Amino acid sequence: MCSIMGYCDADASMEEFQKGFEKSVARGPDMSAVVQTGGGLLGFHRLAIMGLHPEGMQPFVRDGSYVVCNGELYGFAALKRELEGKGYSFVSESDCELILPLWFEHGVDMFPLLDAEFAMVLYDGRTKEFVAARDPIGIRPLFYGYDRKGAILFASEARCLVGLCEKVTPFPPGHYWKGGEFVCYNDVARVEAVCRDDLDTVCKNIRDKLIAGVRKRLVADAKVGFLLSGGLDSSLVCAIAARESAEPIRTFAIGMDVDAIDLKYAREVAEFIGSEHTEVIISREDVLAALEPVVSILGTYDITTIRASIGMYLVCKAIREQTDLRVLLTGEISDELFGYKYTDFAPNAAAFQEEAEKRIRELHMYDVLRADRCISVNSLEARVPFGDLKFVRYAMSIDPELKMNRHNMGKYLIRKAFSDDHILPDEILWRQKAAFSDAVGHSMVGNLKALAERTYTDGEFAEKAAKYGYCRPFTKESLLYRELFEQYYPGQAGMIADFWMPNKTWPSCDVADPSARVLPNYGASGV
Repeated sequence: MCSIMGYCDADASMEEFQKGFEKSVARGPDMSAVVQTGGGLLGFHRLAIMGLHPEGMQPFVRDGSYVVCNGELYGFAALKRELEGKGYSFVSESDCELILPLWFEHGVDMFPLLDAEFAMVLYDGRTKEFVAARDPIGIRPLFYGYDRKGAILFASEARCLVGLCEKVTPFPPGHYWKGGEFVCYNDVARVEAVCRDDLDTVCKNIRDKLIAGVRKRLVADAKVGFLLSGGLDSSLVCAIAARESAEPIRTFAIGMDVDAIDLKYAREVAEFIGSEHTEVIISREDVLAALEPVVSILGTYDITTIRASIGMYLVCKAIREQTDLRVLLTGEISDELFGYKYTDFAPNAAAFQEEAEKRIRELHMYDVLRADRCISVNSLEARVPFGDLKFVRYAMSIDPELKMNRHNMGKYLIRKAFSDDHILPDEILWRQKAAFSDAVGHSMVGNLKALAERTYTDGEFAEKAAKYGYCRPFTKESLLYRELFEQYYPGQAGMIADFWMPNKTWPSCDVADPSARVLPNYGASGV
């Protein structure tokens, strides 16, 4: 990951800008730069992934225009040849050097053309105006706010803007900002026409598109590794990558020292695909010590996100400290597309689809936020094959009747899509899903709940929770997280739409805890 920041005011204070920008230096520890564009300030912390030489450092400058971009442009070599044919020359091997020429050629029509994960701020020297944009899923982070004079600021992390802006807001995915307005250029969750492919065709397309999504994310000048939980999604990503790679891939799993569920499954996958596998074992003390740092980097008080982040943060910390890897592939976004445990209770296909659309549009506040922060704070880059735009568009268009759990097996389509490939053991491919935080070890959530119980009496909980009008804490655990959040992001609770919870209007889903473990269909998932 890299970090970007923009202050769209010609009179912006360099000192205040740098103070805020410094908070995200872990995202890009290789090189840093802040430049005055004439219309304001742009900053860039670099983590070199494509084009490792100094020439790949940003901001890129061309004919008085500037751009900073935290992104990966897939298939950029073909775009580069096309631009060279139009007379553009390039000084680096960086994919992001193409952005200004693409802007000169296409303007705002550039954004729908990009097969990319990105967040960018651009200053057009010809028109003397700033433009900002974010990818359709929001895999790369971007936040904005306004200073006391009404000037807009953008940054990769909310904490960069706290103190500079009264209110910090997530930049909406699939939008660009220009001329003071946000414009949607791609609502990836919206389906124009339902795909009526038959089951075999759907499974073939899922298979082909996911393989293509993994393959393009293996391209990097820096070293690549893989998070492997032992669940379906990360296991498939690793198995595909292992088949596509000439050398054994490196996989990493994490678990509690007393009751980790998934370590044994991750080990089984690693042995099957022949990866160089590392297990990171954590204790109760590790979990409790990580809680406050995790909340401070996440910028959320959401229960599910925090629980799931602790294991991810600690495994990424170990990867940073013990290896020279720079890129990690992960298995996020499959659940939003194909279903959670609770979506088994969707009353009909239309409700299933509506829930999927909601989850995709909110991803940037939950699972994608978790993956970005836990990985980037450890100076690594996240890549998410299930978030490939072609894959997401197709998955969202599939007739939701096919995605409903009619086979007593969640995410049946993905499993069937790879059933003939034999790239995973059948007991992994057809294993029921376990919640991530549970899979790290049931005791992890128990330790967090016990800490909250020790922190507040019943009376203290009732009194303190009542102070919050927005997203009021409803358990002692949620109050503990909210109070930690307010220490680092005072008054910024609106950055999160709501607590991530099952749809309470559905049968069996009106629960008081977000874990799938409390649902009646969890069954043998957590063993």
